[in-house]
Amino acid sequence: MSAAASSKGRLTGVALVLAGMACQDVGAAIAILVFPQTGALGMVALRMGFSAILLLLIARPSLRGRSRAQWLTVVGFAFSLMLMNTLFYLAIDRIPLGPAVAIEVLGPLTLSVITGRGRMRWLWAALALAGVALLGHGGWGTMDPIGVLLALSAGVMWALYIVTSARTGASFQGLDGLAIAMTIGAVMILPFGLIASGGSVLAPQILALGLLIAIMSSTIPYAAELNALRRLPTAVFSVLMSLGPVVAALAGLFVLGQTLGLFEALAIVLIVCASAGAVQSSRPRQAPPTLDV
Repeated sequence: MSAAASSKGRLTGVALVLAGMACQDVGAAIAILVFPQTGALGMVALRMGFSAILLLLIARPSLRGRSRAQWLTVVGFAFSLMLMNTLFYLAIDRIPLGPAVAIEVLGPLTLSVITGRGRMRWLWAALALAGVALLGHGGWGTMDPIGVLLALSAGVMWALYIVTSARTGASFQGLDGLAIAMTIGAVMILPFGLIASGGSVLAPQILALGLLIAIMSSTIPYAAELNALRRLPTAVFSVLMSLGPVVAALAGLFVLGQTLGLFEALAIVLIVCASAGAVQSSRPRQAPPTLDV
């Protein structure tokens, strides 16, 4: 491959990553607009339900011949996937989208620091703590403390999601494990979503919005990330993914009118820098596609 073709491929990969993140966060912003009708739990049920249907149609996984170890692995993955999405949607129902993603990303950032090498990882940890302190200075008092706790919990589940996703990917071929896990997770959350929404999720217009949000927040980002990984080194891909809080803040601004103060904006920049640095310091590994925010 020529240098020009390689450069074009990398630019295409970067564009795919950014487009995928934009779709994902705009989808989350649209979901917030629908919360008054469905509640956060109802929207999680819709998103995971439609995502499961789409993945089942694409992957057509076989359920036969699976070992007990495989089932334990995929159920653990389903549990982390369901809780990660649920806690995040409950968080953005209470606090702005940009800060919520910045707080949530502390989960995988901590995992990167723990699994990293060299002294530089402690610099990234200190930078992240500085970002958290700034975020607190700019808005802990004004942000719902329960929302902050939910975002932190979502971050913990995101770290668990990364671990269980890697194990599932090693135990199942293609998209089989993801499709099965998404289906199990959807079944787990469905009763809570139906009860919390009072059945409003079954209204035709709400179902249509749920399908749109599932496509924007799951299907398009996953396809974009999968194609980007074919064009970009894993390290570059991972650093680009660390821009998530910035993209989320922009989606919150343009779709929801959520503005950020100077301290909050600076805090997000520090957390993004810490995340990118921690990724560079972590042990090389394939970055699993993200299906949360």
